[in-house]
Amino acid sequence: MNEPRFRVLVTDEVDPEGLAHLRSHPDIEVDEKPTRPLAEVVAEIGRYDAFVGRSATRVTRELLQAGDRLKVIGRAGVGVDNIDLPTATELGIAVINAPGGNTVSVAELAFGVLLSLVRHIHTADESMRAGRWDRSRLGGSELRGRTMAIVGLGRIGSEMARRARAFGMTLVGFDPYVPPGRFEELGVERVERLGDALDRAAVLTIHTPLNAETTGMIGAAELARLGRDAIVLNLARGGIVAEDALLDALTAGRIGGAALDVFSVEPLPAEHPLRRIPNLILTPHLGASTSDAQRSVSVEACSAVRDALVTGDLSAAINAAGVGGTGWGELRPLLELADRLGRLGRTLLPGAVSALELRYTGPRGEQAPRPLLLAALQGTLRDVVDRRAINLVNVQHVATERGIESASTHVAGRGELGEEVELRMEAGDRITRVAGALLGEKHGRIVRIGPFRVDVAPRGTLVVLRNRDVPGVIGRVGTLLGEADVNIAEYHQARLQVGGEALAAITVDGRIPADVQQRLADLPEVVDVRQVDME
Repeated sequence: MNEPRFRVLVTDEVDPEGLAHLRSHPDIEVDEKPTRPLAEVVAEIGRYDAFVGRSATRVTRELLQAGDRLKVIGRAGVGVDNIDLPTATELGIAVINAPGGNTVSVAELAFGVLLSLVRHIHTADESMRAGRWDRSRLGGSELRGRTMAIVGLGRIGSEMARRARAFGMTLVGFDPYVPPGRFEELGVERVERLGDALDRAAVLTIHTPLNAETTGMIGAAELARLGRDAIVLNLARGGIVAEDALLDALTAGRIGGAALDVFSVEPLPAEHPLRRIPNLILTPHLGASTSDAQRSVSVEACSAVRDALVTGDLSAAINAAGVGGTGWGELRPLLELADRLGRLGRTLLPGAVSALELRYTGPRGEQAPRPLLLAALQGTLRDVVDRRAINLVNVQHVATERGIESASTHVAGRGELGEEVELRMEAGDRITRVAGALLGEKHGRIVRIGPFRVDVAPRGTLVVLRNRDVPGVIGRVGTLLGEADVNIAEYHQARLQVGGEALAAITVDGRIPADVQQRLADLPEVVDVRQVDME
């Protein structure tokens, strides 16, 4: 019998339907073993080309370094918190997750706890088991006709909207990164400010990633805008709703109830005061804990691991732009450049991106524009959706869900500066263009911002400053940044004509504090200041 080309180690009770996709290929042998101490896994990981698991096994630096043959890590789920992602990338190991499999399960759990709150199901059950008959005090209310405010209209938020419509609810939504057309498609009234959604919410449900923008987004001030009967649901990430503020609001009776499936610290400590609040439903991070979701994420992850092993296709990997592989490895510098151009273009636009068109000029043929477009979309949506749930294989789907039209074209030959990538991006009636070039097949440079020709490396923090072309601007900007202890790495000034509008592309070390950015904007010659993280 021939030795298999690839061996895969599976732990953590991965659903068998996904494993069947691995076993269906004659070149793959699968070893299923129970979850064991890390030392035992480390001792044998060197025999395997891939590892597939869930959250129980910690994929540490030690394990990755011991895996001499490892090419792929598959996570049958969304989160990759148990995987040392930087080390995997450093060692050229693709990390694959399953970002789409839990959407329906989370939305259904949200409605399960919501119905329990409005009809007091959990309280009624406790009452009956205690021997009481509290019918008179357990009257509830209908969902029909009440307003649900959805914060975050991505995959799960969209599923919430579909189900809420079936209950006859009125829908309002807040998501500055989703274009108006997507709201219309889902039958959700779009509001411009979070406060406008809070003022109208009988039910507030949050479905955003946890990042610097959303941490503590629903705090005491936001909860104070809700009505006394309002219900708050957080099944997204712990920390988006400030738990101390929620505790105070529930204890004081300023809101009607809440349900939490996620917490700032997990597991939730046994003596945590949240456990003592009667009008609060707590569940132990059950959002994806259904047999259907586990089957779905297993199939999604295992199929991608199989393709990565057999064909070298790393398009499903979270860290695809940083690992080797046929085709994808060669594209790495261009993928990184396209990603950064996407970030830059989104920063320059005033609202949600509605269209993105990529034009690639170079010798790589028709195969290059597609992955470059995906990388550009990934950069555009970075920090807009959960970074753990977006990668090169699902970003097109995420973009389509958000109503972003996308296209790519290829121009044969070489551009003026070598291989070139240009993005045309729209947000409402605003359009911007950004472009970059790959010089010497290694180093990408940003060569165009709007109508201005520039030459700046996409690294660190890039400050884009528009100003009137008058004497002394560069000196005043440099002085202000110097006094704020901001170090300038590159400063490129461009203009279209003498005395007209000019643009400065400034690379600095570290992010400029908000007050320093405001002081730049307050300079009389400055029209606009934006900054974008290029790391």
